[in-house]
Amino acid sequence: MACVVARQDLRTPAVFVLETLVVAACYYAGGRLGLLRELHIGGAVVSPIWSPTGVAVACLLIFGLRCWVGIALGALLILMHLTSLRLSSLGVLVGSTAAPVCGYLLLRRVGFRSDLTRLRDCLCLVFLGAFPAMLISATAGAALLVATGDLPLRNLWVVWLAWWVGDAMGVLLVTPVLLTLYRVRAPVRWSRWKEAVGLAVIAGVLVPLATRSPASLLFSIYPLLVWAALRFQLAGSMMCALFASVMATIAATDHIGPFEQLTEVEVLVNLQAFNGALALTALLLSAVITEQHNTRRSVERACQELVEVLEHLTAGEAATRPPRDEDGRPRDEG
Repeated sequence: MACVVARQDLRTPAVFVLETLVVAACYYAGGRLGLLRELHIGGAVVSPIWSPTGVAVACLLIFGLRCWVGIALGALLILMHLTSLRLSSLGVLVGSTAAPVCGYLLLRRVGFRSDLTRLRDCLCLVFLGAFPAMLISATAGAALLVATGDLPLRNLWVVWLAWWVGDAMGVLLVTPVLLTLYRVRAPVRWSRWKEAVGLAVIAGVLVPLATRSPASLLFSIYPLLVWAALRFQLAGSMMCALFASVMATIAATDHIGPFEQLTEVEVLVNLQAFNGALALTALLLSAVITEQHNTRRSVERACQELVEVLEHLTAGEAATRPPRDEDGRPRDEG
């Protein structure tokens, strides 16, 4: 017995170290992906979709609060990749770690469920885990840039807004996708795989065309998003929304298509309005559809149970009923 306890004590630190390294690696990989596309706003470089925040919130919801060490380590690696470490880097590191942790604590306090099958969970992710929590990282980062002289005070608000919305978009677009992928279990039995392939092919053709065309065809993506939500709920709608947002971000940073004649600030506003509308539509519509399906299944299950109870009661009454003659009167068996 003592040997088993000793093995468990030795295994627990090993699991913690492994989880920390995995979270740090995922955070760093998300950061490198986010840095592939940048916008120059007010003398600062910002990412329209800062995916590490989405990775951090997803890891916290999956592994728990203990993975904050991995988030801090990943943020440190990103800072080391971007610049030499200074005292101001400590503030950015603290803000980048504290924001997803606060978002996780807020979500846990309201009983958030990571399967995102309820409308209230999607609303909590938007209005607790994304926009309010990311105020911490945006405020800390923009204020430190001003304090160190790297950012003029007149550009504080536009940089702060770009930072805040970029972090929030990372949570709204990346976190649901990672939570959905985590819940996938093999073997996957997909009865509508032909429809899924058709949806993917149409999205692969329509989305690049809409995001690169100067004719402002971004609205044509929304019927595709509705189709994905109706038929494949959260998994389909969020994958479609993430793909469309990535393609729109590429077009915006390249200043092509509907973003060709816009200034940097106008590009940011139009891009983030599109990304936010996509994320909210995918999240809320899929949640409403999933709730309706679950309600229908619950009603069908309750009706089936009621039928079984009535059949059981009817069979019991027939067994206890005394025999009757041809005229329907009780038969005297004595």
